[in-house]
Amino acid sequence: MQQRTLFQAPPEDGLRLERRARRRGFFYVAGVDEAGRGPLAGPVVAAAVLLPEAPNLPGVTDSKKLTALQRQRLVEAVYREAVSVGVGCAEPAEIDRLNILQATFRAMVRALQALRPQPDFILVDGPYALPVDIPHKGIPKGDALSLSIGAASIVAKVHRDRLMDELDERYPQYGFKEHKGYPTRAHREALLRHGPCPAHRLSFKGVRELVESPRAR
Repeated sequence: MQQRTLFQAPPEDGLRLERRARRRGFFYVAGVDEAGRGPLAGPVVAAAVLLPEAPNLPGVTDSKKLTALQRQRLVEAVYREAVSVGVGCAEPAEIDRLNILQATFRAMVRALQALRPQPDFILVDGPYALPVDIPHKGIPKGDALSLSIGAASIVAKVHRDRLMDELDERYPQYGFKEHKGYPTRAHREALLRHGPCPAHRLSFKGVRELVESPRAR
């Protein structure tokens, strides 16, 4: 079987959902996705992408299926092709105050608010209803079905990785540059050794258990 190259178009029709929305009378159709719901540290980041009717973005899919180099190349193409790109974040303190799902919704709303022009229809990754007045539809596994959502997933992941690299410079003892805040063995051991920093999500069970462990510090 021939292996797909980075910029070879996927066999699926990645604009089918966008075209369906346009046939219903919507013109500015945006996709929105997030990165960083599961980590023990760092912000949750959302991105919203408004694409033209016929963007040249072969290779765009769920960011988790791509390497870091592939994501970097594709994010440049997304910014080049998109009508507009918006990014929104919710920091660890906000995650702890609200919970991760509500903080994710806030990040998504902020990303959507940054779009110019504003969308009149939104495709959301996952089975979610957002707290916005704009018509929208939740699409489970949408980052693999919609080009707009797939593009948003790449933007969100690349943006969050950069933020985690910056946190690594401020708190080098945790190794954020390597694991991006996810609960790897090295990250858990660093938490036991050093305790949490302001970048950690204190409301997360994985952080609380390590902080309260008899082995901690």
